[in-house]
Amino acid sequence: MPELPEVETVRKVLGPQLRDRRILNVSIRKPQVVAYPQESVFKSELEGVKIETLARRGKFLITRLESGKDLVIHLRMTGSLVVIPENDEEEKHTHIVFTLDNHLKLCFSDQRRFGRMWLVGNKEEYGLTGIGKLGPEPFSKEMNAAYLKARLGKRTKAIKECLMDQNVIAGIGNIYSDEILFGAGIRPNRPAKKITGKEWETLSQIIPEYLSFFIEKNEVSAEDYLLSKGKDYRNTPYLKVYGSAGKPCPKCGTILVRKTIGGRSSVYCPACQK
Repeated sequence: MPELPEVETVRKVLGPQLRDRRILNVSIRKPQVVAYPQESVFKSELEGVKIETLARRGKFLITRLESGKDLVIHLRMTGSLVVIPENDEEEKHTHIVFTLDNHLKLCFSDQRRFGRMWLVGNKEEYGLTGIGKLGPEPFSKEMNAAYLKARLGKRTKAIKECLMDQNVIAGIGNIYSDEILFGAGIRPNRPAKKITGKEWETLSQIIPEYLSFFIEKNEVSAEDYLLSKGKDYRNTPYLKVYGSAGKPCPKCGTILVRKTIGGRSSVYCPACQK
């Protein structure tokens, strides 16, 4: 699943391509992708409208429109967005196509069909997206040691599960929770209530530091992003533990261990992470 660094990459690449472009036509091939409003309203209220900016909140992309409404997009597990010439062949699992006023088109493809879009214009409609329940951004001043301890310090759940709680911190998923906890030297299955004050401080520093690092390493040109179909741009070479069970720890050489925590696969070093 694309997490905060990947979604930020999409925003950086597509933002300049979409800014000030007008949507001429909306072709909906899989209506279930449109979560709100109904398909006909979604189409009619987007056609003819100019895109102003592309923003991000957690794992959500927010396309701000001159009409005052926002097109909110969540890529979920396998969703991807690309801008291609209007005559280019589309991906096999393309579900929605936005034809733009410069002979380009924005295509949303999703093999698993979990991705969703909402066209919203007020607080009540925004509530349908779930954005209002998100915790602070990892880079905000609010996301400090005191905040983490107050929100998580009494929980019996594993700290990995807690870091992936979007209501606490927006944007962290399975991949980066593993990387963050490795960097902090904390075993992912430790109950949050057993995290020490010093460890909360370490986490509050490592979370923005690591996510910033991976955003930087994810940087890709618009040309390379298009060549990868908006998918193959992740920083796998820079991941230290995620997906590396059975390999030596990059710090101490101990074999990395895989464990299922909260229904999700997690990899850690039994020597470095206490």
